Amino acid sequence: MGPPVLFPLLHRLSSPLRTVTPTWGRWLLRQLPPPSCTRTPCTTSFPGLNSQHIRGMCVESTLSHIKELSPPEQRLLNKLYEGLISGQRASLAESITLVETQHPRKKELAQVLLQRVLAHRKEQEKQNGGKPLAFRVGLSGPPGAGKSTFIEVVGKMLTGQGHKVSVLAVDPSSCTTGGSLMGDKTRMTELSRDMSAFIRPSPTSGTLGGVTRTTNEAIVLCEGGGYDIVLVETVGVGQSEFAVADMVDMFVLLIPPAGGDELQVVRVSSQTGEGVAELWGKMEAFRSATLSSGDFQDRRRAQHKVWMWSLIQENVLRHFQEHPAVRGELPQLEDRVTRGAISPGLAADLLLKAFTSSSSSSSSQ
Repeated sequence: MGPPVLFPLLHRLSSPLRTVTPTWGRWLLRQLPPPSCTRTPCTTSFPGLNSQHIRGMCVESTLSHIKELSPPEQRLLNKLYEGLISGQRASLAESITLVETQHPRKKELAQVLLQRVLAHRKEQEKQNGGKPLAFRVGLSGPPGAGKSTFIEVVGKMLTGQGHKVSVLAVDPSSCTTGGSLMGDKTRMTELSRDMSAFIRPSPTSGTLGGVTRTTNEAIVLCEGGGYDIVLVETVGVGQSEFAVADMVDMFVLLIPPAGGDELQVVRVSSQTGEGVAELWGKMEAFRSATLSSGDFQDRRRAQHKVWMWSLIQENVLRHFQEHPAVRGELPQLEDRVTRGAISPGLAADLLLKAFTSSSSSSSSQ
């Protein structure tokens, strides 16, 4: 458990969201045919969606690459969806497991489920005047600052006030089993037994893209399950902090005693509860102010674009690395670079040339 006294800094990232340079994305889009779907609203249902319509997008264009669902797959997705939106924690856990999978077909099923959940959430937001229902908060700080202890205290306070709280702990993955290493669920024993709370480790699977995709999609599922407070805890020692900052509405820094300065004006004790209610009051005031100004919604929309380009970059890079022409040239070029025979820049240019030349000849055929 962490030290009893914490000095949180409520820090809103006032600078614009990090720009993801879509160089690879532009190349990919140039290779794709123009979309065949118009921008007119579409209410076409997709096989297996149980006649649920997804408004505002053409489902035929969005999900046409997915093979038609078999009856068992339809029953599975219907079971998960109905259980999820009715607030069953077991269905939420099983749904998150589905989006974490690396199995190609199960990944397709996960996308169908996510589209249904997104449509459900969109309808709820429409009834709420277009404002998001959930508040996403990222929490970071150095190891030993007491993040898990603080989350348990705040979480218990919020569930006592009628909120539903989900905690997603971004964890480094074990190289042996692929599972989470930090075991945050065992650090929040009281909150994990609370029926109004849901705690789930979010393993990175060894990549930052794992943080972005898995955690982001888990957030969507938690909100679809009715959790109005989503707390995302980071390890506090790596680049996952930047990834998480681009998927939350507010970022909170927790600093151990004597670690702050005059800018940290908010003193909180997880042991005595001192300052916890006051801290949450400041966080709610921030949320209300940004919702009123529209900045809250603008940030959410900008984040969607950041996540899209991050995933495009990750997938195109993997496609590049697995390309036969690149695999054939890579070993000798890496050897020449490590020996100092050629510069890294020249090696990169040669690999890109091999990739584009091979791709161009394939497309012309």
